[in-house]
Order: sequence, then structure tokens, then C-alpha cells
Amino acid sequence: MIYLDNAASTPIHKLVLEEMEPFLKEQFGNPSSIHRYGRKARKAIEKARNQIANLINANPSEIFFTSGGTESNNTALFGVGRQRPESKIITTSIEHDAILEPCKELEKEGFDIFYLPVDKYGLVNPLDLETHLTENTSLVSIMFANNEVGTIEPIFNLAQICKEKNIIFHTDAVQAVGKIPIDVKKLGVDMLSISSHKINGPKGIGALYVKKGISLNPVIFGGGQENGLRSGTENVANIVGFGKACELSKIDFLENSSKMQELSNYLSKKIINEIPHVTLNGHPELRLPNNLHFTFLGVNGEDLLIKLDECGIAASTGSACSVHIQKASHVLQAMGFSHEQISGSLRISLGIFNNLEEMNQTVEILKNVVKELRSVSPLKEKYSF
Repeated sequence: MIYLDNAASTPIHKLVLEEMEPFLKEQFGNPSSIHRYGRKARKAIEKARNQIANLINANPSEIFFTSGGTESNNTALFGVGRQRPESKIITTSIEHDAILEPCKELEKEGFDIFYLPVDKYGLVNPLDLETHLTENTSLVSIMFANNEVGTIEPIFNLAQICKEKNIIFHTDAVQAVGKIPIDVKKLGVDMLSISSHKINGPKGIGALYVKKGISLNPVIFGGGQENGLRSGTENVANIVGFGKACELSKIDFLENSSKMQELSNYLSKKIINEIPHVTLNGHPELRLPNNLHFTFLGVNGEDLLIKLDECGIAASTGSACSVHIQKASHVLQAMGFSHEQISGSLRISLGIFNNLEEMNQTVEILKNVVKELRSVSPLKEKYSF
């Protein structure tokens, strides 16, 4: 298999597994216990907190562990929003469901949720944000980079606009961390969500960066772990793995980022040059180095995925987190795509373990599969090779 769905999840790095193993075996203590087993677990957690903070230039005390990006996003939205009932929350029309679904719940509670539009590339206009901020706005949440098309938003500008009006700014950086440089101090963001399994760490663990001075109401109650923000016995092994993944991501950042960018550029150019009626979606320059989102006109995306899987390639049509809910991409709809363009979409997302040989094999397989599917399409006369 050629794995090209790294935006959905990444393989665990072998060094991450090695770091986790002792905490799955002999170091099984509860980190809240005061005996030696507990102290070792607590020490490991704090080491990981430092590793994660180091990746985004935060203070360790500003890192709070969660079960993943979804919980981090929920904590940010509910934790701030419910401090000011029925206030205004601004987000965008292309957010991940981990933002959109909590916003729907808050709307039921009486909150005024406003969804900023995007242009044909998926970019938010900072002037639009400035126009819609009011005295009643409690929170702005705008993703760092889109999970489907890879477009990177102008986070620094957006955060500065909010800072000038003393409005809390959160960004879902699940797709961006480890792919592009992120410095929370320079960006001026108040909260930022991270997920381990997007950077070659284990699933089921994530973090929320909360700038010192920002107050959040807890969403999960219990024993008061994570300074009372997120109760529940810590998932020590996964936290350790998450920390190691962040450490490796920082050490190998330049090498990994440039490698993924080179492979993406190579693959994109070959696909567009060798397969007719194909477009690259998202911003041509302001995009993640590992994300490629195409439209193959005259082809159904679901059929394309199935055929690629049969030929040994794993890719996706969009967000893997809502794969069991068959619906047209809200991201592509917000970007103004037609039904035909949305139907023929394919996301290819590279990882640190992909190589040039796989890119060449992918192009050859894609050419054959697209040609086969177009030959039986009702639009075959229009889009045949």
C-alpha cells in the first residue's frame, strides 16, 4: 500500500513507540499517587508538557492535555463562551466539524454564531472579521490551515485584530502543527488546539494551549487534574508518546517540511501535466506543504477512492472524521464549487515516510484509474483522455 492520507492520521514513529513502551508495561502508576510509581508517571507527564510547549514556543504551564483535537476545540469554545451567555462567537464557514458542531450547540443555548465567508481559495479576509466584531463578541475561532484543501489562513493578522479589541482568539492548528513554523508568542493567539496523531504520535491524545491570563470554564469535571481544566486520570503512555512526537517534529522540522514540499510539488506537477481536466484546489501558494486537493472532472470521488484502494493507494475525498456521514463538502461549497467539482474531488496528503518512487507509482495508477472511470461516465465524451 501507498499511504497518502496523512491529514487523517499518521503512522506512529518508531522512536515514539519506544518512548511509550515502558509506560505500557512496568511504569503503570497513577500520576496522582505520591509513591514512586506515581512520581515517575508525573515526571514523564511534565517532561512531555515541556516538549509540546517547546514546539510552539509556549510556557509549559500553558499546555493542557486533552483526548485530542476535538476535545481541545470543544474546551476552547464552551470554556470561553459559557462565561458570557448569549454572546457573539465568530468562526468561519470552512471549519472542521469539531468547531462547527459545538457552535450549533451554543446556538441552541442562545449564542449568536456568525460564520465568516471565504474566497475561492478558502481564505478569510481580515477586513470581514473586523467588520463583524461587536462589543458583545466573546470569542473568535478560525482554523490555522484547512484540513481539506490545505489553505493557510492569515492567523497573525486575524489575532491582532482581536487583540486590539480585547477579544479572545482561538485557532484549530491540528493540521498545521509540525508542518509549518508556529510560535504562539509571535502570532499573538490566545488558544491553540493540537492533536498527536497528525504528527506521528498516538491517537487519543491532544493538547490545548491557553495563554497565561485566559480563564476557561472546565467541560469535564472530576478529580481536578490539569489544574482543574480537564479532570480524569491522565493517559500517561499516550502523553509520553505525544511529547516525543513533538520533540522529533521540532528536531526534524526543516528536513521533513522541505521533503514534503518537494514531493508535493513534484506530484502536483505530474498529475496536472499528465491527466487532463484536473485542477488543484485551495490557495496555490499559501498552503500546507503536504496537502494536495484535486478535482478530477467527469469522475465520482467515491468511485475514485475505491478504485485507488483496490490498486494499493490510500487517499480521501475530505475529512476522515465524518466519513460515515455522506454529505457534500461544506468547505468546497463555501469556496463556491459546483456539484460536479465537489463530486470529483480527491485529497492526497503526504507524510514524512513517503518517497519519490511512491509519487511516480501514484501518478501511473491515477492515470489508469481516471481513464477507466471516465470511460464509463455519462460525461465520457467531454472528459475522455
